[in-house]
Amino acid sequence: MKKQTQILILTAIALFGLIGCQSEEEAQTLRVATTTSTVDSGLMDVILPAFEEEYETAVELIAVGTGEALALGEAGDVDIVLVHARNLEDEFVAAGHGVDRRDVMYNDFVILGPADDPAGISGMESASAAMAQLATAEAPFVSRGDNSGTHNRELSLWEAAGIDPSGEWYQSVGQGMGASLTIAAEQPAYIIADRGTFIKREADGLGLIVLVEGDGLLANEYGVIAVNPAVHEGVNYDSALKFINWLTTDETQAAIEAYKLEGQQLFYGNAE
Repeated sequence: MKKQTQILILTAIALFGLIGCQSEEEAQTLRVATTTSTVDSGLMDVILPAFEEEYETAVELIAVGTGEALALGEAGDVDIVLVHARNLEDEFVAAGHGVDRRDVMYNDFVILGPADDPAGISGMESASAAMAQLATAEAPFVSRGDNSGTHNRELSLWEAAGIDPSGEWYQSVGQGMGASLTIAAEQPAYIIADRGTFIKREADGLGLIVLVEGDGLLANEYGVIAVNPAVHEGVNYDSALKFINWLTTDETQAAIEAYKLEGQQLFYGNAE
């Protein structure tokens, strides 16, 4: 009996230690739902290792459109979101799903198309007017169609142009930025993209060019939001807050701005 008791005690100690190790491992993982643009552009690969090393925390990235990222946050399936659709972000916070929102960085959207530009929009100053001209010409257009930040901006441009796009020329593909660019390049077709992902793909030989840029309606700002721990007890709020503070430090902001491809800057820090 004494030997059996000792075995039971040792087994209990081993199990307790295993459970403790699992809990510690979970606590050292940060689940981040982020837009496909931050991943497809290569930015996350550049800046995240510094956070993981400094805080001994593994970052699990889930790259999806902004709408899906916020849905994951609302369900408590991630600890933090890094997205780029301010109207949706404000709704997320107002509904109590997110806290501690901070500005992180910005770039802009661009309207891309084939070099021969059959719709004749090259150099137009108004993005909505360019969209109207694409619709009039029924030029092949690829929409992400995924409720992402890019898709939401596209819809706002159609609305500004007074157009509800439909027909065979308008293709809603339900894909991320990288995959949507590939589809547009293969046709070729027109498409709206964030500049960061475009620069990355341009370096790889995308085959589409920037035709319209510079309109204020094409501004593209990114924000980071922690999932509310008062609503979802299981989220890793401590690490989320560390990530927010780290992401908005001068050092990380400088690293974001230092990321360039072929001399082109992909993002600009704007954390206060």
